[in-house]
Amino acid sequence: MRLSRRASWLLIAFAVWSWIIWVTLIKNINADPRAWHGNDPTGFLMVHVVLAIISLVMGTAIGWLGWKGLKSSKAPAARIGTAEENAEKQPQEA
Repeated sequence: MRLSRRASWLLIAFAVWSWIIWVTLIKNINADPRAWHGNDPTGFLMVHVVLAIISLVMGTAIGWLGWKGLKSSKAPAARIGTAEENAEKQPQEA
């Protein structure tokens, strides 16, 4: 399967967006008084950290697919011809 350049850039943009949003959210939640009970993290913090980790892993994977799609769209397309076309291209032996 080949991705268009537009689809590849969309996947990369989603990955960047995911990283910006989740890193910002974790910073904000860490500063929230509900995140800590003394020096111990609360369930509120732990649930959001787990969600952030899962989202960052998925966002990274999606960005990697977009990157691979972008690189493959720059490579020249390999054309696979029929057996007759391939035989015509090869030099004839005498």
